Amino acid sequence: MEDRESYLKSERAQQWRVDLRNKIKNKERTHLVRVKMNEVDANMRIQSYVEVNSGLSIDQAQNEAKRCLDCVNPTCITGCPVEINIPKFIKRIEQGNFLEAAKVLKETSSLPAVCGRVCPQEKQCEANCFYTQKLKKTPVAIGYLERFAADYERESGQISIPDIKSTNGVKVGCIGSGPAGLTFAGEMAKKGYDVTVFEALHEIGGVLKYGIPEFRLPNHIVDVEIDALKKMGVQFETNFIVGKTASIEDLKEEGFQAFFTGSGAGLPRFMGIPGENYIGILSSNEYLTRINLMHAAEQDTDTPVVSGKNVMVIGGGNTAMDSVRTAKRLGAERAMIVYRRSMDEMPARKEEIHHAQEEGIEFMTRTNPIEYLADDKGRVNRVKVQKMELGEPDGSGRRRPIL
Repeated sequence: MEDRESYLKSERAQQWRVDLRNKIKNKERTHLVRVKMNEVDANMRIQSYVEVNSGLSIDQAQNEAKRCLDCVNPTCITGCPVEINIPKFIKRIEQGNFLEAAKVLKETSSLPAVCGRVCPQEKQCEANCFYTQKLKKTPVAIGYLERFAADYERESGQISIPDIKSTNGVKVGCIGSGPAGLTFAGEMAKKGYDVTVFEALHEIGGVLKYGIPEFRLPNHIVDVEIDALKKMGVQFETNFIVGKTASIEDLKEEGFQAFFTGSGAGLPRFMGIPGENYIGILSSNEYLTRINLMHAAEQDTDTPVVSGKNVMVIGGGNTAMDSVRTAKRLGAERAMIVYRRSMDEMPARKEEIHHAQEEGIEFMTRTNPIEYLADDKGRVNRVKVQKMELGEPDGSGRRRPIL
């Protein structure tokens, strides 16, 4: 009897009980179904720039948080570029401590509300979730939960500022206010540096403002994140082109000791096929900038933009999806994606492809344009295309298109 009582009190027995409880708990959790994001109906949303995803309710968020298995070795963290403590913030949501969840996010992420919306979680943290790796099931909706925590904090009006070390007196310049620049600025401010961000355009945000449409990422969400950086001490200079407004040497004379360059994706690349200079042919970069940053879609703006009834977008990435879905909202009766590979190789987020299909976007795959044709006024009205086949995978892992 004494041996039995000793065993029941032993560390080995206690650990066995813990393991047994975890097995029971995890079995219950693994049977839970992944939450579905609430969305605005496709027929309604194509008539405006309303955000497509409308977020999770408290009950939905907490039920999804229960799916997290509290892994001993949370590989989701290593799948995150900034290594957010994902199980920790999800556990806070499960417990109902939503503001604490937001604080955990801000320990390593400067833009949680943005990342929760546009970060490719399915290729990063969620791809490394235990459900995906071991159970071959749908992963925990980490991105949805990140968005929920950030949105809850913003809507509560109790926006926290991460801990900031005492100033070290070192001035640092950040060239560009896109996601890379904003992330850098936030991390350096937390370490006590005096950070100034120099932006060439008139609004802060880079591609978050001029590249991503508001139906995917509303500007006011970006503005709240920027305001938080300002409260952390980050300073912003707009309409400032480093190298023209002032040189690096000029800034060094003002006391700046180091610089980070986050100048963006740069100029677009065209295909180099006949007819690319016809009227009505734009790069997605120019098209989205005119509409998102320069408000070309609004009636009282001076910025012109082509609004065709039949619109073709070449490419299969997120920018292509943003462009074709924008064209639909500008009144295109027929909006089409032309992509040289198949749907399986399309690099755009699966969610964006799904939304595009719901909105009536057509997809012409394994097809590539080889020439643009125009009317007698030089306006494009036809495209000559060539059908493609798929060969062996290339460096990206996708099958190479061949003639």
